[in-house]
Amino acid sequence: MQQMLADINSEVGYTRHLIGKASLDQRLMDAMAQVPRDEFVPDEMKKLAFDNGPLPIGHGQTISQPYIVALMTDLLVPEPDQSVLEVGTGSGYQTAVLSLLYHKVYSMELIPELSKSASQRLARLGYTNIQPCCGNGYQGWPEHAPYHGILVTAAAPYIPEALREQLAPGGRLVIPVGSFRMSQQLLLVTKDAQGHTHTRDILSVAFVPLVDQSPAAFDE
Repeated sequence: MQQMLADINSEVGYTRHLIGKASLDQRLMDAMAQVPRDEFVPDEMKKLAFDNGPLPIGHGQTISQPYIVALMTDLLVPEPDQSVLEVGTGSGYQTAVLSLLYHKVYSMELIPELSKSASQRLARLGYTNIQPCCGNGYQGWPEHAPYHGILVTAAAPYIPEALREQLAPGGRLVIPVGSFRMSQQLLLVTKDAQGHTHTRDILSVAFVPLVDQSPAAFDE
């Protein structure tokens, strides 16, 4: 765990000219230190759980590199009285980190098997402020909107309009955007008090694709 945290700090140093800061928020780093990453990877991957790299979790999905988890969370600027929407629960690792920084976490996962196993894992580990669902992240979760933060853990070819709409004034959306794994940018979208959104490129990333199962997606 300590080596993982040191690796995150090293990555921040390497990319400080891109991300615009030389260190991440201490509350975020404390949360990273509290979440046992080895509980969120397959048994055969546990020996690699604290390496600073992504790992497969089945169903063609991955658990993100610890540095990227930390950076994306830090970009949200979480506050303990706020709510956040996560699109892409995966194994639940990012969800657990968010749960230590937000009052309420709403987390969506398209793959039913991953949604079920992550929900069971998070409950077993004692994370009680998370509400999961199985659904299409391109549509967001309007029932609980607006959200102070929205974090997307897979790459979309564009920023879904539903996610822009469900972001609260003053809120932040962090999303990787790009059609190919080698041409993706991590974006930070902020919404001002008038409801206008502003987008900033952060750095190049490589994520699995965000799948859209809406009827319109199949018509294209």
